[in-house]
Amino acid sequence: MAVLSPGLGSVRTGETRGGSEPELASRAGTCAHAAEAQHVKRRRHPARGEPLSRPGWPRRPSCSRLLEEFVNHIQELQIMDERIQRKVEKLEQQCQKEAKKVQELQKSNQVAFQYFQELDEHISYVATKVCHLGDQLEGVNTPRQWAVEAQKLMKYFNEFLDGELKSDVFTNSEKIKEAADQKLHLIAQELPFDRFSEVKSKIASKYHDLEYQLIQEFTSAQRRGEISRMREVAAVLLHFKGSYLRNDIFEDAAILCQGVNKQVGDIFSNPETVLAKLIQNVFEIKLQSFVKDQLEECRKSDAEQYLKSLYDLYKNYIEVEIGYLKSRSAMILQRYYDSKNHQKRSIGTGGIQDLKERIRRTNLPLGPSIDTHGETFLSQEVVVNLLQETKQAFERCHRLSDHSDLPRNAFRIFTILVEFLCIEHIDYALETGLAGIPSSDSRNANLYFLDVVQQANTIFHLFDKQFNDHLMPLISSSKLSECLQKKKEIIEQMEIKLDTGIDRTLNCMMGQMKHILAAEQKKTDFKPEDENNVLIQYTNACVKVCAYVRKQVEKIKNSMDGKNVHTVLMELGVRFHRLIYEHLQQYSYSCMGGMLAICDVAEYRKCAKDFKIPMVLHFFDTLHALCNLLVVAPDNLKQVCSGEQLANLDKNILHSFVQLRADYRSARLARHFS
Repeated sequence: MAVLSPGLGSVRTGETRGGSEPELASRAGTCAHAAEAQHVKRRRHPARGEPLSRPGWPRRPSCSRLLEEFVNHIQELQIMDERIQRKVEKLEQQCQKEAKKVQELQKSNQVAFQYFQELDEHISYVATKVCHLGDQLEGVNTPRQWAVEAQKLMKYFNEFLDGELKSDVFTNSEKIKEAADQKLHLIAQELPFDRFSEVKSKIASKYHDLEYQLIQEFTSAQRRGEISRMREVAAVLLHFKGSYLRNDIFEDAAILCQGVNKQVGDIFSNPETVLAKLIQNVFEIKLQSFVKDQLEECRKSDAEQYLKSLYDLYKNYIEVEIGYLKSRSAMILQRYYDSKNHQKRSIGTGGIQDLKERIRRTNLPLGPSIDTHGETFLSQEVVVNLLQETKQAFERCHRLSDHSDLPRNAFRIFTILVEFLCIEHIDYALETGLAGIPSSDSRNANLYFLDVVQQANTIFHLFDKQFNDHLMPLISSSKLSECLQKKKEIIEQMEIKLDTGIDRTLNCMMGQMKHILAAEQKKTDFKPEDENNVLIQYTNACVKVCAYVRKQVEKIKNSMDGKNVHTVLMELGVRFHRLIYEHLQQYSYSCMGGMLAICDVAEYRKCAKDFKIPMVLHFFDTLHALCNLLVVAPDNLKQVCSGEQLANLDKNILHSFVQLRADYRSARLARHFS
């Protein structure tokens, strides 16, 4: 900083810092002497053309006054400088104190983190030891429990062998549940008959009495309407085999199944298995024996009665067929789910379930998705078995049904196939697959629904083939429209769920690509610090997105066929283009960054060629032309905008891309769109 005065040179305040008053006075005197000398010189030797004196001019201030003002200003500046210096020193001291505190906190944080790591390692070590100890305890405890149980069974067996039951389990009626839980009856059946016939009969008689008591208790609870008690007794009765019917065996079979259907659902945790077992027992134990006895009774003695009995039994054939087909289909499905160690979830309809499904179709998060671990829960082996059972049922129906009853009976068999194949197997797999689709913001999500789509398409073809080959020849015009309508409804329901799953899967793919772009794309990619040192052909984000897209395109082509491939790939391509378009709008581009963006879009366009969809490729061609606006010279901008590929685009779209240029303001590019 310098202070200027007329007739004097500049004086720097830094030179007076720390000087004493005598020094200042001496310097001031020197300055005054020089000023007077200059003034005298100008009076003696005036400048060329300058008059020696002019009347009326004011007299110049005296040198002493000027010196005084000058010294005062210097002193004020010196005082101000000292104050500022003291403040600076005080602030520096505070900064040093705060820096020491930060260093101490960092050290404390490092120590705490080290303690945390040590504690975490110690917890992991203790947890490992606890798990190992638990395994050892279980390994010791399980054989011990087996030994105790074996000892009890041996004790009970000795009591039956001696003929005197002393254990409280068999003598106390309140412990009938504990008595029924014993495995003594099963073990006794494995013993040789010649040596243990007497004790085996005693054990069988005792267990028959227990079963009878439980059935009586179950019947009493049923009459009282005590569902909870029925559930308890039913859990114990699972260890026994038994059923009861009324007089007319065919009518009673249907009435029995219909009557206990609701109660079985309320009582048992696995009602399908219980009903299937009931129907199987009715068919194999009761109906087959009844038919055989009825025919054999009059076959040799009375041919006419034999034929009448055979005709009457054939009239009731379809009820037997339906019962057997239901039980057989339920067993096939249950065996498959048991092999997968899977407990079927109940799939509700209406009310809250429909509301949840509608929300899911909007792709809003609705709690965590179900992890299916890549399992589709669709099996071609199960499908083939169900179709084979139904094929044989159609053949029996063709041979055993009256001509007038044939269409109706064939339609009933078809409804069983729809129930177990389409609803219980395919529809359940679709519902489970939909529940297993992760939300669109999930990272590293595994998309298994396309595998479900692939297997469902294969099963649909097999289902349609049997419909045409085995059902249609048995259906007359009266039932034809009903069968076709039933098939159409089933297929439409499946297609709705397939469309919903594919749509949500595509949203997940878009979410994965967004995560890749957000993680890999840097702002400096398109606005590098050194414009002359850009060596890459395209960005890392572009490489990873293209690799992901190619993988998904290949998976879609393998999972679908026909027009479905074209439709899904078109939808994926449109969403892919929209994602890249919106992504590019987030950055500012230098000249070299614009060239790199063009290279990226060229790579995206090359990836879009794999779709083999002309419309998708056209979208990326247009996007590539838009990126040229990022690098074209300002004078040629208007000409490029009116080119063939950009002429039909909205002016605002062109302007929005030009606004991304780093030189948009400096080159005044807005004038081209005004």
